[in-house]
Formats: sequence, structure tokens, C-alpha cells
Amino acid sequence: MEYLRQVFEVRFEYKVFFSPNLFEADNDTFRSFLREHKTPGVVRKILFVLDNGVVEHHPMLVQQIKNYFADETDLRLIEEMLLLPGGEQTKNSDDYFDSIINAVNDHGIDRHSYLVALGGGSVLDTVGYAAAVAHRGIRHIRIPTTVLSQNDSGVGVKNGINYFNKKNFLGTFAPPVAVFNDSSFLTTLSDDEWRSGISEAIKVALIKDASFFEWLEENAQKMLRRDMKTMQYQIKRCAELHLDHIASGDPFESGSSRPLDFGHWSAHKLEQLSHFTIRHGDAVATGIALDTVYSWLSGRLDEKAMRRVLDLIHALRLPLTDPLLDVSSARSPLLDGLNEFREHLGGRLTIMLLRDIGVGEEVHEIDHEIVRKASDWIREYSAARS
Repeated sequence: MEYLRQVFEVRFEYKVFFSPNLFEADNDTFRSFLREHKTPGVVRKILFVLDNGVVEHHPMLVQQIKNYFADETDLRLIEEMLLLPGGEQTKNSDDYFDSIINAVNDHGIDRHSYLVALGGGSVLDTVGYAAAVAHRGIRHIRIPTTVLSQNDSGVGVKNGINYFNKKNFLGTFAPPVAVFNDSSFLTTLSDDEWRSGISEAIKVALIKDASFFEWLEENAQKMLRRDMKTMQYQIKRCAELHLDHIASGDPFESGSSRPLDFGHWSAHKLEQLSHFTIRHGDAVATGIALDTVYSWLSGRLDEKAMRRVLDLIHALRLPLTDPLLDVSSARSPLLDGLNEFREHLGGRLTIMLLRDIGVGEEVHEIDHEIVRKASDWIREYSAARS
């Protein structure tokens, strides 16, 4: 038998910047990055796709961006910025993805150009997917504007949209060239949006860093009071832990392991069952609670640790459960989420559970009866706490 064989590696590198008031005239962070990566003799284009909700809360944003790039000579800003509605509806309809592709085509955005996504996680996911497939890959910059996206999706390597009514059915693994976390965008979030994103910090602390979980317990009230310095630390530490995992594990999920999706199998199904009316962060909070109680009922996690997790979720005023998480029989719709979670990667079902706070354990089978008991137990616990 004759054959040819080739092996090569592709190196990815990107920085996550933390800089408030990114588009103030005297803040050179963004411009400096672009100048460091310029192509001699090429005038690059830069196209912004903006979350309309962010623009509504920051009405001077579009003009600020135009002023910020006014004096650049080797970079041409496309002044016709594209606005998307934000929220999960952006990922649920092909129309918004198509509008980005049309803008890339209409404005001649090429592989030396930049496609910038500024907004919440759904806008980042949709724009990132468009950037990855247009011209087989356009340089993509993310500016996440919510606690959730600055904690999680904004610093990761995943992009995608929903299809067949399934979460992230279409998507790519394509790292951005840079991420800019600007805390000034957090100031206009509602209290619910502010709290919701902290669930991703709880998640990563539970599987990777017990000391960070303790910090979250100690600082829960400060975060509820919207202490910005406390939230900035939480976001930076959360981003560090996500980046560490990307570098050390299986960033493109070629296997069946998805440790950073702790609590997500039921969260994704809950979002779908609610027709995406439930925030991702809130769904993740309920998913963390469910898998934590399952870990206890299955003999992996002690009761004291389990109660600490639920107490923190409750202290942060995040939901512990939802009526759609009830499991009344083996045919309950929630349980379909297990197979859909497996199908997303293929291979064996792999679910992250807890051995201890900061210590995860992957399992390949989930007992439906224990899921039912966990769901019932949390419902009673939540009612008592309320």
C-alpha cells in the first residue's frame, strides 16, 4: 500500500485587554494593537457590527468610534456600521448572519481587514461565525459588553448560531485576533443582566479553582451592590481560568470531553424549551444546581459542599430551578438534552460532575432516576429558601 502523509501544526495567539472607556480619544489601547499588526503598503478596512441594545444605552458610541479612527491613515473605518438586535434572537435567525456576510461583500472586507463584534454573547457568536467562514477567515476582534460575555464566550474560541432549534448547531472553532474587555459597558446593564453572568464564574471555579469559589462566596454581596472593582477582578480571574483551559486541554473539542460545559447539558435544553426566553446565565445557574445535587445524590460530593454551591447561587439571586426542569418520567423533554449534548460532539456521552469544590470528574452515564430526584430536591429547597 502506498500513501502520502503530512503533519503540521497551526499556532494561535491572541491577547485579552482590560481597558475602560476604550473609545475615549486619549485611550490608545485599541489603536496601538492595530498599529502593531499593520501590513506595510496595505490600507486595511475595519467594519463594526454593533449590538443595538448597547447603542441605545450608549447613544454617542457610533460617533465616538468614528472620531477615534478619524486620523488613521493606514486603516479605513467603514462608517456604515451594522446593527444587530442582540439576545438569542440574533442566533436563531439566518437573516442576521446573512446581513453580516452581505456587509462583508458590499464593503470589500478581505483577509487583511478586521470584522469587529461589539455586544453581548449572541452578537459575538454570530459575528464570529461569519468572520470564520467569509473568505475562509477574516481577522476578528471581540468587544464583549456584558458580564456573561466578558467572563466566558468573549474570551473563548467558539462561534456559532442556533439551527434546527438546537443550540450552536452551526459553528466553528476560530480564535479572535484580540479581545477588549471594557468595563464601562457594564454600567448600563440591568441588575438581572449584571448578576446573570456571574454563573459562568461559579462554573469555572467549581471545576478548576476552590480558592476562587471561596472568593466568590466572600464577595457575593459586593458584586450584588455593583462594586465595579470587585466585578473587574471576578471577570479577569474568570477569563484567566478559561484561557488556561484553552491552552492546556482540547480547545477545539476533538474528543468527547467538555469540562467548561459543567452544568450546561440541562441549561442548553432549558433555553430551548423556553424558546430562548431564559437568559443563558440564568439557565447555567440552574444547570449548575442540578448537576451539583446530582453529584451529591450519586455519592460523589458531600452534603456540606453541595449546600455551599446552592447557597452561593441563592445569595447572588440567581435561579436554582425552573418548572421546565421538572422530570416526571423517562420521557420528560429535559432528558432529551443528554442525547443532544452527546450528539453535539459525537462519541461517548461525557458529563462533568463534582468530587469536591474545585475538583471535577467526568462520567459517561447519567441515571435518569437520580436526575428526577435531584430536580425534585432542588424544587423543594428553592421553595423553602424563597
